[in-house]
Amino acid sequence: MPGFVLTVASTIQCMHGGSASVVPSNTKVLADNSPVLVQSDIHTVAGCPFNVSGSPVPCVTISWSAGATKVKVNNTAVLIQTSVGQCKNAAGAVQGMAIIANTQTKVSAT
Repeated sequence: MPGFVLTVASTIQCMHGGSASVVPSNTKVLADNSPVLVQSDIHTVAGCPFNVSGSPVPCVTISWSAGATKVKVNNTAVLIQTSVGQCKNAAGAVQGMAIIANTQTKVSAT
């Protein structure tokens, strides 16, 4: 399924509202003047307010799957709007899916 390519300028959050940031493994391939994200990139989450019974268990990372099937950078699938980001706590437990709030609209991939 085609979708716009995610870049470091894309706005990504955990489902609880924490902000995601990434140091991309790719720095050479750009879309709309920003490095393209690939499936192996791990986002760090800050400011997640999630708690269970009053105890904080914030999302701390987002890992990705379902990247583009036809477009790769250094043999790794690029991330697109339909990619699946799993928000995880410090123990690695999945706590929900990432929200892609905004991305560039000039480059798409399948």
